[in-house]
Amino acid sequence: MITVVGSVNLDLVASGAPLPHPGETVTGARLARYPGGKGANQALAAARLGHKVRLIAAVGNDDMAEEALKLLREAGVDLSATHYLNGETTGVALIAVSPEGENLIVVCPGANNALSASDVQEETIEHMLGVLEVPIPALLAAAKRATGLVALNLAPALPVPDTLLAEADLLVVNETEAAFYGASLHAPGRLVAISLGSDGAELWKGGTRIASARPPLVRVVDTVGAGDTFFAALTCALIEGLDETAALTFAVAAGAATCTKPGAQPSLPLRAEVEALLKR
Repeated sequence: MITVVGSVNLDLVASGAPLPHPGETVTGARLARYPGGKGANQALAAARLGHKVRLIAAVGNDDMAEEALKLLREAGVDLSATHYLNGETTGVALIAVSPEGENLIVVCPGANNALSASDVQEETIEHMLGVLEVPIPALLAAAKRATGLVALNLAPALPVPDTLLAEADLLVVNETEAAFYGASLHAPGRLVAISLGSDGAELWKGGTRIASARPPLVRVVDTVGAGDTFFAALTCALIEGLDETAALTFAVAAGAATCTKPGAQPSLPLRAEVEALLKR
């Protein structure tokens, strides 16, 4: 069982117009609403890749909550540890997507910021995925309870205590986040994956690069959710016992498959889609 400790958002996506510069207004965009949040995305990605998944999260006791959780319910993700909080709003992400598929994102965390260590202290956790869109005390409490693999997606980049990093078997970052954390990412025996966008990804162990992979060519529609899929797919592959190179190759292909459809959660691929892309 994989337990994800992370965020739940409703994504409001404006697509089809150029991304604005500071102080600029652009028009002609199309509006869509999608379930999102990095924690929810990662939970759904792992479920679609064939794993049993539970989500520890917080949402507001409002109309947006069920819309944000809809695809997770449909995929069979266990939401028994997802808390509905009075006086808080469900998290919202405001996303602009250019015609080329690049994006800008502003997040209003809402209830995500209210998830606490007490929400996980009685939970039984085997493998754990965590992301920094929820408070660090909740992540640390969950990581200490985990009996299997502990994987942390250090996004968005922000200061993280050494006590949390010490609990991680796998850290996943993009290039910007890797530059922010620097040498603190690497420790003896720890795996660190660095995603490189269209250039693929690298896997490091104890400060030494041990694998790299490039994604298959796809037509990019929307890159939202690709990083979450990469993180979930890499963790799933390692839990399944794939070697490091095979796990990284699988994760890169899963991330690429996500880019072929619009929206964060609607674009997350089934395992068969990833395997078909790898065969191609």
